[in-house]
Amino acid sequence: MTLPFLSVAAAAGGAGIGLAVICVVLLVLFIALLAKPLKWIFKFLLNALSGFIALVLINFVGGFFGFSLTVNFLNCLIAGFLGMPGVILLIAIKYLF
Repeated sequence: MTLPFLSVAAAAGGAGIGLAVICVVLLVLFIALLAKPLKWIFKFLLNALSGFIALVLINFVGGFFGFSLTVNFLNCLIAGFLGMPGVILLIAIKYLF
């Protein structure tokens, strides 16, 4: 039983090995290029999660003191992009206006 890719490499006179090495190197470079955006996406998701948890906790604890921040799209977007500083910004805006 012969595998098709082995017979092609043998027919190419060893050039298939060089081609396989080039493909592996390109695959490693491609994965390295994808790692950077994945890091940014993970950081954004972590900020969004921490901001949402902070909004919920502020609403829960603030309910005892008569303070609340509405959990709407805009507030979640601000808390998601900025994380905890975004939640502090929302509290400051609530007190100023």
